[in-house]
This record gives sequence, structure tokens and C-alpha cells, in this order.
Amino acid sequence: MRRLFPVTDQTPASSQAPADREWSLDELAEAYAYPALGEGAHWLRANMVSTLDGAAQHDGRSQPISGETDMRIFGTLRGLADVVVVGAETVRQEGYRPARAREAFADRRAAAGQGPAPAIAVVTASLDLDFTLPLFTSPLVPTLVVTGAAAPADRVAAARAAGAEVVVAGDGAAVDPARAVRELAGRGLRRQLTEGGPRLLGQFVAADALDELCLTISPMLTAGDAQRIAGGPSVTVPHRLAPACVLEEAGFLFTSYRRI
Repeated sequence: MRRLFPVTDQTPASSQAPADREWSLDELAEAYAYPALGEGAHWLRANMVSTLDGAAQHDGRSQPISGETDMRIFGTLRGLADVVVVGAETVRQEGYRPARAREAFADRRAAAGQGPAPAIAVVTASLDLDFTLPLFTSPLVPTLVVTGAAAPADRVAAARAAGAEVVVAGDGAAVDPARAVRELAGRGLRRQLTEGGPRLLGQFVAADALDELCLTISPMLTAGDAQRIAGGPSVTVPHRLAPACVLEEAGFLFTSYRRI
């Protein structure tokens, strides 16, 4: 892997330098470190992958357009986060499981005052979820279900019976994305990571709640009618972000853009 931006001492200065060596997890963790957060502050970053022609999925899943290094960065971003925020449809399609503790991040998480693994927070209005799955029955850290105040009472009860913590972040059935961010931060989950799907990311963008986008650009073309990385209603004025980091390996570009 090589760093294209910003140029640092990890960017090879000559053709003899080991440009294609595999970065350690510590190096990846430093490249993707959250910014320092002041009292009460929080930071929501998204991690998504897109083909060259803008597809966020192939055959309904992101895995076919991903790669080995993309999955290492996926694990690194989880290893740095307090909570992983994900939409219910993505949980169903991608077969989400609880986040696991990873020895490589144990010291770093302990020093940051974090638990052994990030919590998973599922955003859902209907709570149409299978509460017998390991995500709910055997997580290392209790799974959270983020929903609205008017969510179906029987499904809320089922979530709680399964051991999930229910977080109310909306006055109706739907979830207010900005309020969801605040509610999670109020529980000490301030370093937030969303892995989509596209509809949830679109809601965060529309609410101007997203602070950072980590986007893997896959060197593939798929055509078809796959979703983009963010869907839903458009914003009145496009949000502009500033590039923070660009890495490259095997034709994949691993980019990070942050709120200006």
C-alpha cells in the first residue's frame, strides 16, 4: 500500500522504496484515527465502497466489489469506533453479526477508554428484525435498536426481551438521523461509524449529520441499476468535503473526506 495524499514519509520517494508492502494495522489505525473530540463532541464517519461507475453493490451486496485490503480497512474502522450504525435492510442483506474483540486493537481501545468491541446500532422504524440472530442473542456488547417513539410496541418489547437496548430518536415511527447521532453520543458512543446502507447514508447526508466519508473506489465496472452509496432525497445545496487521506493498493483507492 502507498499513500498518495497527504505526502508523508510513508510515501515512497523512489522506485526502490517498498511501495507495495502491506501496512500494519497500527499504520492503518494512525491513518484513520478519529480527530480529537472536545467535551460533548461527536464524530460520524461513513465507510462505503463504490465501483468506477458508481455502483455500491453487486447482486445486492457490497462484498463482490470489495477486496482484501478494503476488508482490512473495514476492520480497522470498526476497531476505532465506539458504535457501528447500520440500517435494518443492510443487517438483513449482509447477514450482520456482532462486532468482535480484536487483540490488535485492545491496547488502543483501552487507552481511549473504549470497551473491547464497538456496539452495533440498528436503525429501524418497523423493527422488522430477527431477534433470534447472534447479533441480538450473543453480542459481546449489547446491540442497540434505534427507532421512533411510535414504533410498534410488540416489536419494541421483542427487542428488549432479546437483550437489545432500545434508543428512541424520533417523535413518530421514523428515526431523526441527527437526533440518533446525539442520542448515541449521549450514551458515551461519540466515535461513530456508519456502514450504510445507501438509504441510511442518504438520510445522514440530508440531515447534515455526516462528518467524514471513507470511500473505497473499486477498480471495477458493473453497469446495471445498482444503488449509489447514498440514496433518498437530494440536498438543496451539495455538501462539500475536504480530502484528508488517499491510499492505493492493487488499483483500489482508499479515500477519506472530512467536513470543512
